[in-house]
Amino acid sequence: MVRQIKINDKVTIGGKKPLVLIAGPCVIESLHGTLKIAEAIQKITSKLRIPFVFKASYDKANRTSINSFRGPGLYEGLKVLSQVKSKLGVPILSDVHDVNQAVMAGEILDIIQIPAFLCRQTDLIVAAAKTGKTVNVKKGQFMAPWDISGIVKKMHEAGNHNLLLTERGVSFGYNNLVSDFRSLPIMRASGYPVVFDATHSVQKPGGLGTSSGGESQHIPLLARCAVAAGVDAIFLETHPDPSKALSDGPNTLPLKKLENLLKDLIAIDRITAKNKYA
Repeated sequence: MVRQIKINDKVTIGGKKPLVLIAGPCVIESLHGTLKIAEAIQKITSKLRIPFVFKASYDKANRTSINSFRGPGLYEGLKVLSQVKSKLGVPILSDVHDVNQAVMAGEILDIIQIPAFLCRQTDLIVAAAKTGKTVNVKKGQFMAPWDISGIVKKMHEAGNHNLLLTERGVSFGYNNLVSDFRSLPIMRASGYPVVFDATHSVQKPGGLGTSSGGESQHIPLLARCAVAAGVDAIFLETHPDPSKALSDGPNTLPLKKLENLLKDLIAIDRITAKNKYA
């Protein structure tokens, strides 16, 4: 049985709970823009009654180019996320890239995320775990799904059982990722909820030379497949105009398409729920 991870009074992920949406822009571009996107998503999720966690990165430390926009940084970024949290009352998720960020981030974030490239960094996982907050670890593109057992053990050793595991595709040749949906039940066999990242799974890392490319037209398909497979939450990066997004535009879902996609996902989740953990 997959355990339930309670994020706050409104959002619980796993067990027999309905599908949860984790969504927001790739990176914080401005306070106004971030609030506007969060408000738009909250309006949609409230209408559809789907639990919602807002995500946005304060620092994209793994950009392809040293000249790429990284975000406002830890201090200013957490201020923005704090305002989103206080004004909208939604749980917040963001990435940490360094051990020294964990304590400060944990004061604001409800879910601390370990980026895929850093999922084997023991000190980072332990530092995030010791905050006591829920930790979402993205399985690296280089890892087999059964290898997440090491991540689970590190969390346990640090005394934290509030863990989410995210699938975001696996490297397939150069500049390409592929999603193997067998990984979802394999990862879930660890006893923890599994999240499917439908937007980074269509990314083409470094595919544009100085930035990553992507095939956003396939986001709805992969999201529907993951929910049909019984995933506990869907992770989506969304933006009002992906062509103008300062990070990951090619693999971002246009905000105007979010509501219709969620209607499909909710319908599929209702059908598959009774066999979700078969």
